[in-house]
Amino acid sequence: MNIKITGTGSYIPDTIEKNESFHNHEFLNTDGSSINAPNEVIVEKFKAITGIAERRYAKDHHNSSDLGFFAAEKAIEDTGIDPETLDYIIVAQNFGDVKSNSIQSDMLPSIASRIKHSLRIKNPKCVAYDLLFGCPGWVEGVIQAKAFIQSGMAKRCLVIGTETLSRVVDKHDRDSMIFSDGAGATIIEATDEEGGILAHETASYTYDEAYYLYFGNSNNQELCRDTRYIKMDGRKIYEFALVNVPKAMKTCLDNSGVDIKDLKKIFIHQANEKMDEAILKRFYRLYRTKIPEHIMPMSIQTLGNSSVATVPTLLDLVKNNKMKNHNLTKGDVVIFASVGAGMHINAIVYKY
Repeated sequence: MNIKITGTGSYIPDTIEKNESFHNHEFLNTDGSSINAPNEVIVEKFKAITGIAERRYAKDHHNSSDLGFFAAEKAIEDTGIDPETLDYIIVAQNFGDVKSNSIQSDMLPSIASRIKHSLRIKNPKCVAYDLLFGCPGWVEGVIQAKAFIQSGMAKRCLVIGTETLSRVVDKHDRDSMIFSDGAGATIIEATDEEGGILAHETASYTYDEAYYLYFGNSNNQELCRDTRYIKMDGRKIYEFALVNVPKAMKTCLDNSGVDIKDLKKIFIHQANEKMDEAILKRFYRLYRTKIPEHIMPMSIQTLGNSSVATVPTLLDLVKNNKMKNHNLTKGDVVIFASVGAGMHINAIVYKY
């Protein structure tokens, strides 16, 4: 028995927010003081570091559960399964449903329950739950699905990553330009076909690193101090990721028994273009091997950072030949890797 991804789907919102739209924002330092630079310079420096030129925002009437439902429908259609045969629906998310122009997060019922309801699944044995694991949530959901299937508790799982980060950002914080909305979904099931999940690795670093990402006040001191927004220590996250993500990827690849030269694609969480490129360099440096051309597809330039949705969305785009110079064929070995709030790191080596 092998455990494979048998279907994928993603939902990329239509609303495009270009960098130019931030030229009129009032960006402030954390102490509320003005930044001594024009917005055009701030935005240009931001693009040089992150690679982001535009990002996607959900329509006002759509919530995170809606985006997850849209992606799930596509994954189910791609596989051609009866949704009533799903044993688990695992939804990676972090902030629940936050309505447009609202400050309240709604997680009751769970996002997974809402998506199951929208899919009109009657089977009560289809268990739906949310997974709060920061940006690595979808990867961790796949690892959990594997555990359920391997133990005999399930035969088929739907794993979704969905988020509307645009609704929990502080518009006075330069980091707000990083975040975006979207959803990706996959069907994971037992199959007699060759390939599937070969190895996985997960770690949680909390002793010193737990609050590198956190909920904090707006940089605008005049706004309500009881309202919280997503905040991060970008420098510490960058340094943490560069040290720990390549090591986790190497451990995972070594445990899989696959030679580095047989690796075809690396799907890394789309958090920062320069950070991902640095992770890639350090990973290949561990093997004293040159980086192959077109090994790492990137979507952050146009889609931004949609947290748990980046990796499954990237997979869906490559699988459906929607990214130049990137495709997948039977027998290809790939790595999924992510890092995020917690601080959590994980990786999966997978053979198509």
